[in-house]
Order: sequence, then C-alpha cells, then structure tokens
Amino acid sequence: MSFKFDLLEESKESQARLGKIHTPHGEINTPVFMPVGTQANVKTLEPRELVEIGSEIILSNTYHLYLRPGNEIVKKAGGLHSFMNWNKPILTDSGGFQVFSLGDLNEISEEGVKFQSHIDGSYHFMRPEDSINIQNDLGADIIMAFDECAPYPTDYDYAIEAMERTHRWAERSKNAHKREDQALFGIVQGAFYKDLRIESAKALRDMDFPGYSIGGLSVGEPKDIMYDMLEATVPYMPNEKPRYLMGVGSPDCLIEGVIRGIDMFDCVLATRIARHAKAMTHNGPVTIKNLQYADDFTPLDAECDCHVCKTYTRAYIRHLFKAKEMLAGKLVSYHNIYFLHQLMDNLKAAIKGGYIYEFRNEFFKKYYGDINFIK
Repeated sequence: MSFKFDLLEESKESQARLGKIHTPHGEINTPVFMPVGTQANVKTLEPRELVEIGSEIILSNTYHLYLRPGNEIVKKAGGLHSFMNWNKPILTDSGGFQVFSLGDLNEISEEGVKFQSHIDGSYHFMRPEDSINIQNDLGADIIMAFDECAPYPTDYDYAIEAMERTHRWAERSKNAHKREDQALFGIVQGAFYKDLRIESAKALRDMDFPGYSIGGLSVGEPKDIMYDMLEATVPYMPNEKPRYLMGVGSPDCLIEGVIRGIDMFDCVLATRIARHAKAMTHNGPVTIKNLQYADDFTPLDAECDCHVCKTYTRAYIRHLFKAKEMLAGKLVSYHNIYFLHQLMDNLKAAIKGGYIYEFRNEFFKKYYGDINFIK
C-alpha cells in the first residue's frame, strides 16, 4: 500500500491524537507542521537543511508550478522529488486558492475557472481535471481536489453555492485522478457557517477519500471563528483518516488546532516573517533588527539548540539585516522552522503524557504573556 494512516493514540482530555502517515517517500509522524516550498523551494533553504531541521514533509503549489516552470518540465525532470532533490514526502495543493486570490480577474463557471496570471497577465482556464493532471505530473505523495475557496466574509447563499460546486468538483477530481502512488484528499468548505461545514464534511466523507483537508479558514476571519468551525466540523470527519487544516502556522493556531483533532498544518508564516527579521522564540517573537539587539551577544533563542542558535548571536544577525545581507533571512528562516518542528514534538509529548492543556497554558503565558490568549 502506497498510502496508509495509522491512528496510534488519542488524548483522553481533548480531541488531539498521535498518528503516522505512510507514503511512497517515507513516514510522517502526526501532528505535523509542513514548511511551504511554494515554487519547489522553501525560501532561502536547501533540502539538506530541511532534513537537518527535522522536516518530514513539505508543500508545493500547483498554481505557481503550472505557470512556472510548467508541469511538463517538472514531469520531464522525473517529478518534483527529482526536480528539487527532496527525497521525503511532498504535498501539493490544488491551485484553487491561488486561482481565486492571486488572479487579477477570474470567472467562475461550473466547468472551471478562467484566470489571469499574476506573472505576465496571460489568461488560463483550470478545471478540476486540469488541476489533477498537473498534480499527477508533479508527482507529490499527497494531492488535493480542486475546490472553490470562499472569502471572508461571505453571505450564506454564496457559501452554499461555493460548497456545492466544491463537492461536484471533488467528484470530478476523483474521477480524473490516475496515479495509485498519490493519495487524493478532499477539501471541506462551507465558509463560516457551522451547518454548511457539517454538511460538507458528511458529503466528502461519503466520497471516501484517503484523507481530508479543511479549506477556507485562516483567510482573515477572527481566530475564535476558526476554532468554532473546527469544533463543528472535525466530529463529522472520519476518525481513521488524516485531517489537514490548510494555511495555518502560527504557534497559537497550531496548538489549538491539535487540541481540536487536526493532524497536519502548513503555512508560509515562518519564512515570511523571518525575511522581515522576526524570530519565534520560547519567550515570544523578537524583531531582531531593533536597536536593542545591536550589542546583544546572546543566541537568538537561549532555549533553542538549532544550528543558528548554537552558532550566531543576535548582534550578528541584526548586523546582517541592517547590511541587507541575504544570509540574515536564511538564518532566521532556519530557526523559525526548527522552532515549529520542536513545538509539534512537544505537543506529541503532551498528548502522550496527558498534559496538553497544561502545556498550552504554559506556552501561552511564556510566548504571548497571557494564559488566556484566545482559547
């Protein structure tokens, strides 16, 4: 079997659980954070560094790779794994979110979406079948059904329309999928309405996908609304299959998502804020280019044992940012991804040890300075 999910342990105090995903390119221990390599590269980092950091799976983007360099070129290279020299699992999204959010103009029909490239303004048309064919060419271990991602806020009538179209596109995606070595996940939609989220989870469950994603969250809504949607949705998702919350990667959302039964997360946040000199540390976020760090010769994070924290000082990293050296963003990106992997490892230990709420409260108090930071 090329794809398999083992549910290893369930928390007695929350919906959190431990699992293991088996793929053709290796195993993934869940809950897991997936660094995002939008264009076949996690920005500033080499694959060997991601292995060193502890990454077990990364994400790449169908929309971007379709536009550049083109899925045919990636296929000719032997697929994404060979193209980018990454021998561990890869997940690709469907391109649906980018088609709706990045295109200057898009026209949605039952057949698919006409959109304009953000690169050169050229027009393209993507159907569910096209998205799947592109992802089959890219060759990721886990791929996504094409979906319609409604924005926030969204009125109820449009939310229904987008959800029902997502279900029809999920069926078409499943029918178009040809590779047995790739696991196709369905995507739950329904905007910010609990009844629609439940309906979507039930409809996709009946289609019997190997795994399920929750899309259309973390698109600008308050976090308490996202948590409400998760609490409504997760109980209707198959317990024996992995659950993936798309586009979420801040420490608080990772912790709250795990508590609510999510197994997989991805986000560009860790590397994006790194390029703007913001580091995640055990005592909260630090903007390292601030003047106060000019003569601070302590590690970026004294409680971190990553290569960056064992090798460089805050003063040196600040100097790199002020001098506009490319190494600056690379060092903080390395640290931030390591930090999130360590957070997930600590969550695994808390699930196994039965103290996940205690861990959350202690983390929030130390990182955010508030034990009651958005529950």
